[in-house]
Amino acid sequence: MANTRKADGPKTIGGYEVDGELGSGGMGVVHLARQPALERRCVLKALRRELANDRRCAERFRREAKAAASLQHANVVAVYDAFTWRGTPYIAQEYVEGTDLARVLADMGRMAPHAAARIALEVARGLEEVHARGIVHRDLKPANVLLGRTGDVKIADFGVALDATSSQLTQTGQAVGTPAYMSPEQLRGERVDARSDLFAFGATLYEALAGCAPFQNAEDDESSLLRRIERGRMASLRRVAPDTPRWLARLVERCLRPRPGRRPASAAELRCELERRLGTPAPAALRHELAGWLWDRDAFAHLGSATRPATPAAPRPARRWVAAWAGAAALTGGGIALWALTSQLEIAVRILEFAATH
Repeated sequence: MANTRKADGPKTIGGYEVDGELGSGGMGVVHLARQPALERRCVLKALRRELANDRRCAERFRREAKAAASLQHANVVAVYDAFTWRGTPYIAQEYVEGTDLARVLADMGRMAPHAAARIALEVARGLEEVHARGIVHRDLKPANVLLGRTGDVKIADFGVALDATSSQLTQTGQAVGTPAYMSPEQLRGERVDARSDLFAFGATLYEALAGCAPFQNAEDDESSLLRRIERGRMASLRRVAPDTPRWLARLVERCLRPRPGRRPASAAELRCELERRLGTPAPAALRHELAGWLWDRDAFAHLGSATRPATPAAPRPARRWVAAWAGAAALTGGGIALWALTSQLEIAVRILEFAATH
């Protein structure tokens, strides 16, 4: 998240105290705010006043709130509320103190493969939940992957999300999203499903590893970009980023196949592959490792007064008396077993001697 600017508007919006403006875009303005009732910081997204009466824009804004609110997952930005204040629609959502993947890549150029793979695992976990709810994000890209200062990885911005169960939101002939990360079927304006998000996942991971989007060319227009994607014309990942492990390059290339049927079957498949290769890291351990990597590279320098999270304490070694007790128990157990075996042999010998004399 960017540094805030002092808000020019009202100090209070609904039940939220506004601290300042985080940024603005074509459709809306984003404020950093505080919810006094629950004593937590949050983000307020407002639809621009000039668009509030545009039925199509208002519906898209409402759809974003509804789609995100249906998701409760550690790797998806949470939505707290949706309301209208003085004629302007607002969405209140989770505040992630940190940065986003696009800003990290702009500063660093590209990421180390082990860090990129761990971010990819968290995104795959989030996408798995998104798709399980019947939602297609349609705008997954580095700018929509938030990285918290404590190592959190969260998918954001469901402004063009598609409810796959709704016939009203599946018209063809209209491409929505960010072209450099869109699947060929999405660029053509065709009906899309979860596999289109997997293409965007591959494009995002490629950029994290290589420092550039796989198909985009500065001179390309949308039609030439589509031809490039349809023909699979991209530089080999291991050629532009030789330190990328072969298995990770293969995973990216599978996601970027032009035909949806040749891509991985689901985000769950991606998640399983990444967990298998990375040793199934626990979420807390993964967050700590990723936070340390980002802090070491000044990814959160723009936060100013934010402090680095404390390093978790190492597991305490067993006390000496516990180890001694365990050793004594082992020796005692061995002695008992030896005594029992000796007694059984003595009994067997006596039985044989008795049989021989009678």
